[in-house]
Amino acid sequence: MVATLPQIIGKINPKLYAANGKELLKKYKSSKNIPVEEVEPQAIRLDQGVEAKHTLVYDSSSENLEPVYFFILDLMNDFGLAPEKYIDNFSSSPGSGHFGDIEQRAAIMQQQASKLMGDVNTVLRSILNVIYDLKEFRIRLKAYDDLKSGDKDAAILSLKQIWMDKVDMMKGNSSIKAMALGQAGFATLIDAFLAAKDIKDVDRIDLNDRVKRILKPRIHEFNSWIKQSEAELRKRYELEKTYLKSQVNSLKLYSRWAKPYLKAAQELESRDMGRESALVKMFNTIVLELNLLGKNEIDVGAAAIQGDLPKELKKMRIKRKYYSCILADFKFRGIPQRIGGQQSHYVFGGRTEVTFMAYALNEDELKKIDELLEDSDLGDVLRLVEGATTDSLEQLKVDIDFFLEEPSKKSTQSKEVNPFLALIGKYEKKEPKKEEKEKKKIPLIVKPDTFIEKTQIRALASYNAIEIAFNLFDVYKKAHGMVSFT
Repeated sequence: MVATLPQIIGKINPKLYAANGKELLKKYKSSKNIPVEEVEPQAIRLDQGVEAKHTLVYDSSSENLEPVYFFILDLMNDFGLAPEKYIDNFSSSPGSGHFGDIEQRAAIMQQQASKLMGDVNTVLRSILNVIYDLKEFRIRLKAYDDLKSGDKDAAILSLKQIWMDKVDMMKGNSSIKAMALGQAGFATLIDAFLAAKDIKDVDRIDLNDRVKRILKPRIHEFNSWIKQSEAELRKRYELEKTYLKSQVNSLKLYSRWAKPYLKAAQELESRDMGRESALVKMFNTIVLELNLLGKNEIDVGAAAIQGDLPKELKKMRIKRKYYSCILADFKFRGIPQRIGGQQSHYVFGGRTEVTFMAYALNEDELKKIDELLEDSDLGDVLRLVEGATTDSLEQLKVDIDFFLEEPSKKSTQSKEVNPFLALIGKYEKKEPKKEEKEKKKIPLIVKPDTFIEKTQIRALASYNAIEIAFNLFDVYKKAHGMVSFT
């Protein structure tokens, strides 16, 4: 079951906005342990125990539902509430034409998203292979670096082993290893090759003439190979780094392309509304649920000057902002009617039920609402893309950062921005400390109100919210001459 916004508000502040708040706190000890589904939501309670909640009902199967929504949206903006849409769900009867059309559109979005996610996985495998190649190149190049400054003897022995295994072995039976291990009289050939630094050393070593005649051209070939192979290897290394950057940019691009399709596919999903009585399988019916949350900030200084708050608060520093909040909860039961030709779409006539609920919330509680929405099924579907890219690349992030930020041997230009950081929404180049990462994962804790916040500021925010909720209800009712209301 998907949690509703009033239930989430009730979980955050069960003492004020959950009808069963006392029972839940007694059972679960803390608000963070309360399951959202068990909350019985309520708005601000008036002194008489009545909720600051007003409901309008508009029923017309011949008129569209959109004007009702947009009238209230504009009305809330006129009141300075700047409403945001938090929930937008729908469910169609399986036997309706609207259901078939929407499912067909969703399938197209899903297919396109699936194709793009396949491209993401292909590029991700390519990035993994490139990183492994770059690591191999670095191991090889380390020997060349040591040859110039470091343990030169060990470096030359390492390069000779590589030359025998990778280059000389291409000669087959005439290679050094094949002759030393398979032909009589050449048992000392490997040791002599490893010991000799140049052609003059070959003459100084006590070897027979047959071995010397074979060893001299091999030493000459090896010395030429060292110079050429280092240049080619460094060139290949830089090309691989450029290719890695290209692949990371491609991954970023494919991810960006996939996001709209994944989001559209998720938004076109019909919500399971369980035993909703309005949805009969073979009826042509749709049920819509919408939530708009608007807020007005309490200006403590101005309120103190006007006398709405004690004058002492004018000079007092208040740490948290408080807001008068109005939740407009829409429930539509409509009859989809197709209009138009090839580019047909639907209009909806039916019953609209709008409930205005008043709340007084501080900025921590509003942030907690966003946090809980992200953790619930209402969270952004774009996390699916991040799960397929960011989570995988986080394991490779150190390697990717290292190779993309490593200065080129041939260039002294400044480091370029790592496109991988943009993919995961981070732009700092230093790896955050473990303590910082863990700190970011700690859920926001809403601290209880102080005495002044509870008795003065939240009280004023509640009073204003109650007044605004009634005014919204009253203005709409009078503008439309409605009779059905509570």
